[in-house]
Amino acid sequence: MKLTRTDRSLIAEWWFSVDRGMLGALFILIMIGVLVILAASPAAAHRFGVEPFYFVKRHLIYLGPALVLLIGASMLPPAMIRRTGLFLFAGGLILVVLALFQGIEKNGAVRWLVFAGGFSIQPSEFVKPGFVILSAWLLSEAVKRPDVPALPIAMCLLLAFVGSLVLQPDIGQAGLAVLTWSALFFLAGYSLYWIALAAIASIAAFITAYFAIAHVQSRVDRFLFEGGDTHQTDTAISAFREGGWFGRGPGEGLITPKLADAYTDYIFAVIAEEFGLIFCLFLVCLYAFIVWRGFRAAGRSRDPFIRFALSGLIMLFGFQTLINMAVNVNMAPAKGMTLPFLSYGGSSLTSMALTIGLALGLARRRAEPVPVYRPQSEIVAG
Repeated sequence: MKLTRTDRSLIAEWWFSVDRGMLGALFILIMIGVLVILAASPAAAHRFGVEPFYFVKRHLIYLGPALVLLIGASMLPPAMIRRTGLFLFAGGLILVVLALFQGIEKNGAVRWLVFAGGFSIQPSEFVKPGFVILSAWLLSEAVKRPDVPALPIAMCLLLAFVGSLVLQPDIGQAGLAVLTWSALFFLAGYSLYWIALAAIASIAAFITAYFAIAHVQSRVDRFLFEGGDTHQTDTAISAFREGGWFGRGPGEGLITPKLADAYTDYIFAVIAEEFGLIFCLFLVCLYAFIVWRGFRAAGRSRDPFIRFALSGLIMLFGFQTLINMAVNVNMAPAKGMTLPFLSYGGSSLTSMALTIGLALGLARRRAEPVPVYRPQSEIVAG
């Protein structure tokens, strides 16, 4: 079936308004993800005592619903995206709290809920896009209507989400949430005085976490002082050296089998060894292109909610990418954070597909009404 601009069907309207450049880059990234999982998973499968392509098959199973969510979310109008954000935040936060009491422990943290049949999810992954969308909506309301106490409510959302993450504990995701919210706060035009106070509060919270949570202290000490078990970090750096510019070839890595988290947190190191630094630079450019397209679309919008929400979702995607890559090259302490669309993991893949799908929905070209702002004096007087 050939689509034309005169066609008023849902598919045709979506196709001619969606950012096809960003969409194409995302599908390239998703195909690369299947390729690198194929290269990284056999060694992990051998370590867990399962068939060589166990993780590849599961990744493909997760990929189907993720693609449906991505395309479906990209078709939503802004009003539905706001409602989706509320549902994701409220429902996800309830599941995060439930996980604290009934979840399973992995690597010293209680983040996962297991359901019948062994199906498990990490609820905090789905709270993140909802948190960004709700925060963007509240900050946009504060810009349009200064009489509405939107900022205090947005700060309460931040405290509720970050507090639940710290209790797990998941300091990496908590830091990502604070970083994204602070960037939105800056975009909303608030005084640098408040941003400085937020930075001081974040530093104080990090210092508290360092002394209060043993595994946080251990990871930071290993990063700063090179003490304790640095096997994963040293092995990842060796993978970059071994791969050189052009890599050893898919499945030919000598260092990859020694990486415990090669198929999740350290998949960028696997890519470096098996596909080379040139391919790593191509991936960096691909991620940067997606981020640029998102910010470009946000900059064109006259609607504060679309501008803030789209920027926030793209920053969530970009910051998570940067953090994962920084950990792989030993520029940041280990965080347990996946590389979007490339690392194995059902919750992370599905939630990131939903995040980018919602971003694509906000980035669609559509007619927007010119916003009307009332002066503060009129609001007080009227």
